[in-house]
Amino acid sequence: METQRFATGSIDNPVKFRDQHYVALLAACVKSGSLFSDPTFTPDQSSIGMPTDPDPKKEIKWLRPKEISANAVFVEDTTCTTDICQGQLGDCWLLAALSCLTMHPNLFVKVVPPNQSLTESYAGIFHFTFWQYGEWVEVVVDDRLPVREGRLLFSYSCTRNEYWSALVEKAYAKLIGSYGSLKGGNISEAMEDFTGGIAYSLPVSSRVPRVIWKALSAALSRGSLLSCFIQASNYREIGTVTAEGLVKGHAYAITDTDTVKKPDGEALLLRLRNPWGFVEYSGPWSDKSKDWEDVDAAEKKRIDLKNSEDGEFWISAEDFNKLFDTVELCSVDPDPIVEEDTPTDLDSSADPPSAWTLSSHKGSWVSGSTAGGSCSYPRSFWKNPQFQLVLAEHDDDIEIISREKKVADKQKEKAKQCTVLVELLQKDRRKRNTINFLHIAFHIYRLRGLCLDQSFFSFKQPVGSSGVYQPLRAVWREVRLDPGNYVILASTYSPNQPAEFFLRIYSKTGNNLGQLSVCVCPSQVTSMPPVLPEDRKRVQKTFDEVAGIPLQSSASFTPPLSPSLSVLEKDYQLPLETCRQLIFGEDTRGRSSLTREQTEPVLTSLRSLQSIFFKFDQDSSGTMSPFELSLALQAAGVQCDGQVMQLLWERFGSGELHLPFHGFVTCVTRLRKLFALYKSDSNPEVKDGGINAVSPP
Repeated sequence: METQRFATGSIDNPVKFRDQHYVALLAACVKSGSLFSDPTFTPDQSSIGMPTDPDPKKEIKWLRPKEISANAVFVEDTTCTTDICQGQLGDCWLLAALSCLTMHPNLFVKVVPPNQSLTESYAGIFHFTFWQYGEWVEVVVDDRLPVREGRLLFSYSCTRNEYWSALVEKAYAKLIGSYGSLKGGNISEAMEDFTGGIAYSLPVSSRVPRVIWKALSAALSRGSLLSCFIQASNYREIGTVTAEGLVKGHAYAITDTDTVKKPDGEALLLRLRNPWGFVEYSGPWSDKSKDWEDVDAAEKKRIDLKNSEDGEFWISAEDFNKLFDTVELCSVDPDPIVEEDTPTDLDSSADPPSAWTLSSHKGSWVSGSTAGGSCSYPRSFWKNPQFQLVLAEHDDDIEIISREKKVADKQKEKAKQCTVLVELLQKDRRKRNTINFLHIAFHIYRLRGLCLDQSFFSFKQPVGSSGVYQPLRAVWREVRLDPGNYVILASTYSPNQPAEFFLRIYSKTGNNLGQLSVCVCPSQVTSMPPVLPEDRKRVQKTFDEVAGIPLQSSASFTPPLSPSLSVLEKDYQLPLETCRQLIFGEDTRGRSSLTREQTEPVLTSLRSLQSIFFKFDQDSSGTMSPFELSLALQAAGVQCDGQVMQLLWERFGSGELHLPFHGFVTCVTRLRKLFALYKSDSNPEVKDGGINAVSPP
């Protein structure tokens, strides 16, 4: 356990971003008496990541906090939700998550390590920690911040002299690429990067107000980060303000829930915050609402009611259900969601959270190799990365006991299965000033046997999936599966879209996750068509005419084998190098020519390869894709795994996504020769490790 705690990438030993060690850099600056200047995130337009404004009055200057405000501090008193105000950057998704983070001190100190100051041991250097695809990463920054007309250009504090939030924003911009890379996003991205937890969505309309309120209250009590938004129906609606003072397409932080007593009972309330720091809800239970007149002064003091334009306000559960569309939740462990048929007694004690087991794996989609696309591309879909999931036992019965028989019976049925939550994240898709998320999804299949060939994925139906392909950083789904073996296939919608991804699986019982090599199943090798008598006579005649002419002395680039190719189904002029490979693939005893007897099997092989080429060139383009090559090699009796296929394509495809017939012939000929050398015990060139013969020569 102690070893795990200090493992590289853990919160206690984070990966050093760009190999910058905060402690060493701080010590060097203190010793030299100089302020740190970050050479990896320079104070210029490349770090801004947006076009330069031509107006000279809007010139951006980079200043340190003490140069902006004489009484600048890192943190003023304590951190709270109102410390963060959005500047001239569309990163409400990031700042709303940061507002949520301030409500959970144990999570906050992971992102913002303590003992940082603008006075004590000050050297102009700060460090912050973010979760990135299974690892915690420490990011070091200097404290030079972009300023326009004397004010911070981006995130700022409402007090104007507190700078921790502006420095967190800068560190995250450095991690992603630039400030411009933060424009537009899903709050779940930031919530996961601040906690390492898993974020998921909850449609507000799926629960009645009392149930949604209880679910969110329970999630907050477990340390979850919560946010919500109103869906904009089109791009033009984003940022528009409704009659109730709410902004469409804008992320709000949910910072608290509470109840207040009123003459006719009690009101279930939620506290929200607009990261702008202004523009507040104006409906019932808002700051200036008359509803508060009937609430006792002690109650108002207890919930810290403030009548100020700070972006924070209260709203009733009923109005929340009417006005908002989606809630985003993020917790270190997946939180159970309150179901509609679960008792909603607010005074009842919550069931203890169940333990979850986490498994994860990093992978990649490689063009022509493992980027097979969706099931709309059946010839390549099965080539996508596959991960075997073994569920050994069902959920523990004790965790699903309910007070009501109806609910208990329903949950006992679920107890015979395993609760599994799968999340697929695509890595590093934010660029300098654009977001380039691919449409991604995963599918889960019950594994029966180990032959996962094309026909398996063509005819078997998945037992679970993430749903439709979506251009999001992460897609997830909670499923209940019978104990057994499964395969999870991760894919992009279109083939040949290179990217890296991270897959993680939470289960209530132990699970084992491992990567599967794409299985090569026994396949029928295409038989070689016989050489017809007339073809044999034509070959003999040709060789009688050109016998004895050395290959390299041919007057044209069409070598002596070329005339014999007229016996094939379609005439091909093979390049000189391909003909050399065909000749040297035979036992010529050092000669650069073939005997009449050797020519017949070469011709037979060419006829066979051309038949295979036609069979797997489904679009009749005269070329072969990497996925078609894999199947064609199997038919030719050559079996290679995915990694070797990738290397073969790099060698014989020359970086292109289409391989002509002569490239296919060269590839098969070289592989057959290499395999023959490897199998030959008498060949002095074959030594230990000779299996590397399948690598590009």
